[in-house]
Amino acid sequence: MTLTIVETRAITGGVDTHADVPVAAALDPVGGLLGVGEFSAAQAGYARLLAWLGEFGTVCLAGIEGTGSYGAGLARHVTAAGVRVVEVDRSGRQDRRRRGRSDPLDAVSAARAAQSGRARGAPKGRDGAVEAIGALMAAKRSAAGERTQTINQARALVLTGPEDLRARLARHTPAALVAGLASLRPRPGGTVGYATRIARRELGRRAQFLGGQLERLDELIVPRVTARAPGLPALYGIGPNTAALLLIAAGDHPERLRCEAAWAHLCGAAPLPASPGKTVRHRRNPGGDRQANHALWRIVFTRPGSHPATRAYAERRTQEGKSKAEIIRCLKRHVAREACPHLRPPAGGHSLRGRPGPLFGCRTRRPANDQPAVPGPCLTCRA
Repeated sequence: MTLTIVETRAITGGVDTHADVPVAAALDPVGGLLGVGEFSAAQAGYARLLAWLGEFGTVCLAGIEGTGSYGAGLARHVTAAGVRVVEVDRSGRQDRRRRGRSDPLDAVSAARAAQSGRARGAPKGRDGAVEAIGALMAAKRSAAGERTQTINQARALVLTGPEDLRARLARHTPAALVAGLASLRPRPGGTVGYATRIARRELGRRAQFLGGQLERLDELIVPRVTARAPGLPALYGIGPNTAALLLIAAGDHPERLRCEAAWAHLCGAAPLPASPGKTVRHRRNPGGDRQANHALWRIVFTRPGSHPATRAYAERRTQEGKSKAEIIRCLKRHVAREACPHLRPPAGGHSLRGRPGPLFGCRTRRPANDQPAVPGPCLTCRA
């Protein structure tokens, strides 16, 4: 009787993504480098990359840089093939200074970061309703910026124009100013005056077009936000825009967030210890998703004037000696905790809760009912 033993190796891949030619590296189970290769940034290239990694053994893990930009298509392809994908940040400045920087070195660094567990965050899913909301919000953001710029240009031309037009339109609201300028009918006359009137009219019509574009985008965004997270816009001070920004930060698969402290850290609302000597205090977090952090700030900014609980909290913390910036930081952390349960529906009737520890992040995961807490260390939350 002949016994055949087939040994397969667990292969870890790392990819340094680019617009045209991503570079991949393969590591064996003990971290030895097996090879480095270049492939095209297309579906055929992605298939060849996976086949090349499979020649060394069973591909179990892939660390990919830039899963939100150049590596988005590759991350989708590798995930569809059943391989676990982790998002890898670029190598640190000290590493680049010590060993230099090149595409093969970056690919090897991505593979080692994934294999060692230093990079373990799952990439955002870009195949659902939140991705559609993100695309619409990108168009809305640029349209709103261009409309503001157009109105400012038109107002500047009015202020420096003829006295009769300035007296008629100088103190108008933006909507009235746009309507008045768009309805102008310049008559041929002096070269400068006629050209200036034409410019004002065209700016007014451009602002009207951008305003209509914003309305059409809102008609598409609001139903999608309400359908994706109906409880989020119901919270005090959260409108469709801020809710959309929070959903975009969480992504289509918010289950990749281990707990609400990890969500606060992603939004840059998790406090960082700043306690030199005998002083015990925390400071704001300058990292995280700045769009989500700005959404939290807008929510906090609107609450003190009309929300009794927020007003009472701000007064109490002021009496305790907290500065305005510290109070805003605490309120942003509270809003992040309040919004977290609405980002994903609770699985099986349970939602993750738990206060973070000072060193190890979330110490426990406590179910929504009164069952005993389940240990669940989370080293990356640190909220």
